Parts: sequence; C-alpha cells; structure tokens
Amino acid sequence: MVRLALKIFCRDISLNNRDALKTRGPLLLVANHPNSFLDAIIIGAQFKEKVHFLARGDAFHKPWHAKLLRMLNMIPVYRLSEGRENLYLNDAAFVRSKEVLSQNGIVLIFIEGICVHKHALQPFKKGAARIAMESKGLMNFRVMPIGIAYDSFERFGKKIRIEIGNAIEVNKLLPSEDPAQNFRYFNTVLYDEIAKRIQIPGASPAKQTVFFFLLAIPGKILHAPVYFFVSNAIRKKTAGTVFYDSVLFGVLLLIYPVYLLLMGFLLAALGLSPFFIIIVLVLHPVFAWASVHMDKKNEACREP
Repeated sequence: MVRLALKIFCRDISLNNRDALKTRGPLLLVANHPNSFLDAIIIGAQFKEKVHFLARGDAFHKPWHAKLLRMLNMIPVYRLSEGRENLYLNDAAFVRSKEVLSQNGIVLIFIEGICVHKHALQPFKKGAARIAMESKGLMNFRVMPIGIAYDSFERFGKKIRIEIGNAIEVNKLLPSEDPAQNFRYFNTVLYDEIAKRIQIPGASPAKQTVFFFLLAIPGKILHAPVYFFVSNAIRKKTAGTVFYDSVLFGVLLLIYPVYLLLMGFLLAALGLSPFFIIIVLVLHPVFAWASVHMDKKNEACREP
C-alpha cells in the first residue's frame, strides 16, 4: 500500500543504485534527515527486505502509539531534548538494533539525530557509530550511506532523489582500538559519503499529452474537496513543525481506502451496476496519479 501511495503522492522517486536494494543484512543504513518520518517511509519502501527504523522516542509515550509503531518495525530512541530521564532507555534501542542485525536484518538510522527542512547536513550524533561498534563482531556486517533530497518539503507531487552508496565493511569504518577515535573516524567518513550524495532534484516539465489531460481533469475534480480539507487541517495542526509532509502522507494513506469505500456505497445506493462501480473505484487512483503528473513545474528547493 505504501509503495502504491508513494507513486501518487510523489511525482518521481529517482534512484541511482538499484542493485543496492537487494543487499541483505546485517546492514546498517545511515542517511540524512531533511523531511521527518517521510524519509524513513520512502527509503524503507525501496528495499526488498524489511527495514527497521530508529524513531524519536516521544512518539511512543502512549501505549497504543507504542504498540502500533513497534508493529511498523520502529525502535524508539531518545534525545536529550526529550528528557534526560529517558536517556537510559536508549540502551534498549541499541540492544534491539543489534538483535535485528544479528538476525541478518536491516536497520535505518538518521545520523544527524534531528530533522530540519534543509539539505545542508547537521552535526552528526554518535548513535550510528555506537550501533556499528556494538555489532562489529557480526559476520558480513556492513554500513550503507544514503543521501535523500527533495525538490519541495511541503508540495504535493514532489520529486525525490535517493543516492545510495556501496556498502562498507564495518571494520574499515572502525580501524582503531580507541572508541573515541572510532567515533570520530566513523562520522567523518560517513559525513563525506552522505554529503556528496545529496542531489536536489531540479524542475521538470509536466506531461502535456491528451491522454494525461483526459485522466488528470477528473482526478483533480474528484479529489480536490477531500485533499484540500485534509491538507488544510494538517497544515494548521503541524504549523511551526517539520511534520506536515509526513502527517499528510500518513493520513491520506489511511483515509483514502475509506473514501473509496464510501464512494462505492454511494454509487450502489444510486442503483449503479457493480461492474460500473468497480471500474470507477479502480480508475480513481489512476486519476489521482495523472493529476499529480499533469501539475505545473515543481520549484526546486532553495536550501543549500
């Protein structure tokens, strides 16, 4: 469902190294973090194997939140800004990460430890290096640098560029017996690897064929009421934060099937044939996809 939704939500997700998506664990993905948990959704959806994510711990405070997020393979990790009293819980996060890796799994961590709507890298934290050091003894354990960039942080129908580097043997990133030197070396190498892979997508012309036009117009008409109601509500709710894009994607992912179901009931109540109803419901996401691709040129981000 997420992969299908991303094809509608995003105009284009370009990737430089598709063979890397077949890489098996133990594998630690280390990426920059410009756009909240949408980064994790987009990167995780590209890989063939299940990806576990380290996510901000304050999202796990409510028991039902915690249960749902863990079902989505998320591992809570706490920052000092979320309370010094919670920092001891990070030991469990690193233990869980090692467990996943020891089972030949994949763990994704955003090494900056913070999300800001900029493509310029923020100072790296020690979490990724710590996971690497504590799991160093695992056979075939590797680290894969990833750069992700957007042409817009809030525009629907965005373009994303994912640059994936070759997996690096962990021993090459931790060459010293001194933990402090290993932390510095690990972060220095990964900083260079990620920085050169942040490639902001440029503007591109919309598709202008008659075929797309005929699909896009009903797509805009049918989806505009729901989209504008939801997007405006979320924009107000997330004002002053970096979560608009991520929350919008999540809410649309959850309510779109309900929207289609209600439309199906409405058409059935009007006495239309089941065959016609099925055709309409199947074409709906196609219309939505076409309307995104027929939209005006995307403006490239101005952040460095």
